[in-house]
Formats: sequence, C-alpha cells, structure tokens
Amino acid sequence: MHYTVNMWTDAIDLRDFYATPLGGVARRMIRRRIRDMWPDVTGMDVLGLGFTTPYIRAFQEDAARVLAAMPAAQGVLHWPADAKGLTTLIDEVDLPFADVSMDRILLVHALESSENVRPMMREVWRVLAGGGHLMVVVPNRRGLWARFERTPFGRGRPYSSSQLSMELRENMFTPIRTERALFLPPTRSRMVQSSASAIEEIGRRWFPAFSGVTIIEATKQIYAGHVETKRKRAVIRIPQSDTSAPTRG
Repeated sequence: MHYTVNMWTDAIDLRDFYATPLGGVARRMIRRRIRDMWPDVTGMDVLGLGFTTPYIRAFQEDAARVLAAMPAAQGVLHWPADAKGLTTLIDEVDLPFADVSMDRILLVHALESSENVRPMMREVWRVLAGGGHLMVVVPNRRGLWARFERTPFGRGRPYSSSQLSMELRENMFTPIRTERALFLPPTRSRMVQSSASAIEEIGRRWFPAFSGVTIIEATKQIYAGHVETKRKRAVIRIPQSDTSAPTRG
C-alpha cells in the first residue's frame, strides 16, 4: 500500500472535489459529526485551518466571527462567494492571530499534509483560548478512503485514532472525544451515495474502525508551559480583486 506523504492538495482541487456528488456526500457526513460535537458556538470566534470552508459555513449564523486560514502551499480561494471575504493566506507555522484569540479551531485537510506538524500545532496551541476546543479531522489509516488518491482523503499521511490521539498529546492537547465519519465507500455510484445516511449509521454502530475519517476533539493543556511568541500578529485580509484563482505564497 502506498501513501503520498507531506503533500498539500491544491485549493482548486479541493473545491472541485466538494462540488462533485461524492464530495457533497462526504461534506454532509463529516459536517453532521462536527455539528453534533459543537452544537452551540454562539458568540464564539471560530477559526478553520486548512481547507475548512465546506464545514465552517455551518457556524456563520451563530458565531461572533468565523475565519478560514489556508496554508500558502495549499493556496487560497475567496469565501464566502456572495459576501466579503473571510479567508486569509497563512504560513501554518506562524499564524497571523493574537494569543488565546480563538474559542474553537477546526483542522481539516491540514494535519495529514503538513511537513511541520509540531510547529503548526504549537501555533494552534498559542492561538486557542484557555477554555477553547480544538477539533481535528484526518483520513483514517484503516479506512477505504485513505487507499484511493482520487479523493483528497487519499493523500497525505493518514492516522489511526490512537496515532492522532498521541499526536495531540505530544503537542500539549488533551483529547476528550473521538468520533468517526464517512463509512460510505468512495464510489461514484449514485445508488450507493443515496444510501449514505443508512450506511453511516450502520458503520458507526458496527464497524467504527473502518471510517473514512477520524475526528478528535481536544482541549488545551494549560499546565504544559508557555509558548513564546515571536512578535505581535494581526489578522491579514485577502484582497478581493480576484476571486477565481488561488493566491500563492
């Protein structure tokens, strides 16, 4: 079995995947679990790191602020399409946000692609509020989706739930809840896709080890020490003159 390690999927390819019927089903199944885990973000500041726009849009009505930070190696796309942009191009090891400024941070299409996991996670630790929660979504090493590179979940470094939990602990986070999603096989069959909800429930109950993605929620280990900040950071806004193509760092 071959895995492509340390490779960011281009933002345009991610956008195009989520525009397909299969991508739409994947978005719905994963977003359902995310919303179950974070049912109320009223008044909170929510940051998505990686390619999270298919998921964080669900928080826009309730959250005080929702931002999407897209790593330079991945590229950035304007979002939301019909409003002022809420995306910013970032260096994942030097986030342009103030210390303890985010109540919720969601990582999707990020951890499995980064060559700088520890520096990136230390930056996430710095930005997350003391009582905040982190959620990480990664391809499951034992799942079918990690074996097919025609979807974004088949690229980068997949994790088992124990590996992801260890990664979080080693980077000063305490895992508090594990969920799984995407039991549907990565097929273009419309008949199979139409049964996604039923397949999801069967998989969660009887075959949890074979989900397409693993999702872990974690809190910040305040006692782990202080992460020194290099300089005062400010949120960077992406110019809105060109909304059709990714910006390169």
